[in-house]
Amino acid sequence: MFRLPVIDRIGRPFARFVKADQGNIAVIFAIVLVPILSFMGAAVDYSRAVRARSSMQAALDSTVLMLSKDLTAGTISTSEINAKATAYFTGLFTDTEAQGVSVTPIYTAASGSTPATIVLNGSGNIKSDFMQIAGFPTLNFNATSTTTWGNVKMRVALALDNTGSMASDGKITALRNAVAGTGGLIDQLSALSKTNGDVYISVIPFAKVVNLGASNYTQSYLDWTDWLNPPTTQPDNGSYQASLPINWHAYGPGAKCPFSNSSGGFYCTTGPTSTSSTSTIPSSGSYSGYICPSVDANSHALYNGCWTSEAAGTGVFCSGSGSCACPKDAWNNAISGCSCSGSGSSKSCTGNLYVHNWTQPGPNDTTHNTSQPRVSAVVGWTNNKYTSTNTTPTVLNDYRLASTNPISNWTGCVADRTQPNDATGVLPTSSDVTTLFPANEYFENSTAYCSSSASTTLGAVLPLSYDWTTLKSTVNAMQPTGGTNQAVGLAWAWQSLLVGGPLNTPAEDANVTYNRVIILLSDGLNTEDRWPEYGNGSSQASGNPIDARQALMCSNLKAAKDSKGQNMYTIYTIQVNTGSPADPTSTVLQNCASSSDKFFMLTSSSQIVTTFNTIGTALSKLRLAR
Repeated sequence: MFRLPVIDRIGRPFARFVKADQGNIAVIFAIVLVPILSFMGAAVDYSRAVRARSSMQAALDSTVLMLSKDLTAGTISTSEINAKATAYFTGLFTDTEAQGVSVTPIYTAASGSTPATIVLNGSGNIKSDFMQIAGFPTLNFNATSTTTWGNVKMRVALALDNTGSMASDGKITALRNAVAGTGGLIDQLSALSKTNGDVYISVIPFAKVVNLGASNYTQSYLDWTDWLNPPTTQPDNGSYQASLPINWHAYGPGAKCPFSNSSGGFYCTTGPTSTSSTSTIPSSGSYSGYICPSVDANSHALYNGCWTSEAAGTGVFCSGSGSCACPKDAWNNAISGCSCSGSGSSKSCTGNLYVHNWTQPGPNDTTHNTSQPRVSAVVGWTNNKYTSTNTTPTVLNDYRLASTNPISNWTGCVADRTQPNDATGVLPTSSDVTTLFPANEYFENSTAYCSSSASTTLGAVLPLSYDWTTLKSTVNAMQPTGGTNQAVGLAWAWQSLLVGGPLNTPAEDANVTYNRVIILLSDGLNTEDRWPEYGNGSSQASGNPIDARQALMCSNLKAAKDSKGQNMYTIYTIQVNTGSPADPTSTVLQNCASSSDKFFMLTSSSQIVTTFNTIGTALSKLRLAR
């Protein structure tokens, strides 16, 4: 605010006049009239000056923001600040009564933890109408505006849908252009960076899983439990949980395969991790007697071992009854290798017995995976038999040879973490397996999507980077792959922003303010995750528990606060809904956004580009401190 000195000069005599009690009325009235008219005139002139100053303040505020944006983007150099300030201000300041107007910018470059600053000072005056009689022909006014930047840095995580449906309606192409094309989001954000590290971006392509890259198989943050265990000990899948057949102890080389897709989600193959099916257990070759499960049709995961058939002598399956018979397989056929003798109460059926160990490391294995969890799965029954009084498997795995598929063959897939940490950002620690990330061999539509040799590969995540060329290459290499699990993409976007996490996120400076942003785009509703009971790609459990877990994660993200008590993350969500009939609005995506204006419902591929441009513009403004 500014002060008019005339107020003091007129006010003091007027105060003395109020106390006087002599003189006639006419004289008094004449004397009083002059200051009263002066005060009224001063109020008029004062309001004109205030109006002019307010207009100047608004013009200065806009000018200083545009100057800082131009400097940040490299549109102007520091030597052009004065001329540009005058040009911007002249176009914005519209008060016609102001005269003698001038603006003076003062630019201070960033240094260390000290931010860059522009202070813009403005001054001017108006010609007075009434105050001239009091000796004030003009009224001066001034204003100032400041913008600071450079102490605010930005970290943006892009969780981008790479599922099969992105191939339709040009969506994957539009997404590549929106993010990595000329003038796309990467270009917009890179323009805000004057120094390496001012802006970081991570890219998280996701389908049912994310790909961390096969070279990371030695990392301590990985959980190898699912990889090592047989189908019967995979995560609790409810009705999809595989079980051992009743006559398990009688199956051996030449017997019919005891599994089918209808009974466990898988069938038998000719060897470990093979895609060649077989109707009988091999009786010759390297894998004679091996009972190898195929890809699970429910979980879309490849198993990395087989059950052996180790001869355990012969045994009596039943005796003492005329109804005694050889065990039958799942197709109601007598298992080979069994024969019966006698009749009536003297009848007895005997045959070969087998021990079935799973060909991943047991407690005594020292050949492979010596620093990894041991398989403790149940693989048979007490005394290797099933009876009417002994129906619970109790024999633990004890395999002592080399693994049939060691962890070094992992192609990079990881699935959702074990609950409750599938919905948290807790950092991994070896002392708590629920904080580790489950290695997985995702296999759907006859494709191992994380394999570099796949016809369509789910690209590996790219941690925070300011290598704009690599970022663009990563986005442009994205391909449509498998089913939709937004939660795993969101989880890794979160991990990419956490210092001390598995993606080697750069350290943060306590003296710097960070804008941490997550952008999650998906073109469909969630269909599958680590638990087939939740969703197996074709059907979902009632209430869609995939969405429920994701909603909990969103709630945890939005509740996270920084050291100043401010929201730690800004979340944008985008639903691309081009199908016919269209999907319903994703409630979990809509509610996950930080605010209603940060959720976007798109009905055409062309809107992907404009939406990312809108978000980029918003982030450009967010980059400025004030």
